[in-house]
Amino acid sequence: MAKPTTENISLPDFPVTIVRELDGNFIHDEINLKEMVANTDKGLILYFYPKDNTPGCTTQATEFTAQIPDFDELGYDIVGVSRDSVESHEKFISKKDLQIPLISDTDEKLCQYFEVIKEKNMYGKITLGLVRSAFVFDKNGKLTHAQRNLRAKGYTERLINALIP
Repeated sequence: MAKPTTENISLPDFPVTIVRELDGNFIHDEINLKEMVANTDKGLILYFYPKDNTPGCTTQATEFTAQIPDFDELGYDIVGVSRDSVESHEKFISKKDLQIPLISDTDEKLCQYFEVIKEKNMYGKITLGLVRSAFVFDKNGKLTHAQRNLRAKGYTERLINALIP
């Protein structure tokens, strides 16, 4: 579950590419997350996941999509981030009917900013990979909760329970 944090990470002040579907069409925008939160009255849940269309990542994305009304009521927008391409995100959104926008971080700039690229041991082989993580920012852009190396299944329900006042 996302826990109140002592980490001191602010929202980045650089552009990222976001992909969303609107009325059957894909929209690609360059956005600034810091400005996005400043221009709404909502907080932001920014979650990082390793790869589109993989079992854990699909579970997490579909659970976030199903829980959008609950997060809306709590005052949060949700954005997923992976190193996948815009085209991969389009296929993932379409295939799984996702209602959340996804950031394509192919240059890993956002991943490096949040320090979510770490060494992983995959079947005895050490590789660099994206560690499933989530960061919750309030409507003022202040980081309130963070979790690294989280379990995908059931995470959204655990997060909702942590955020209920």
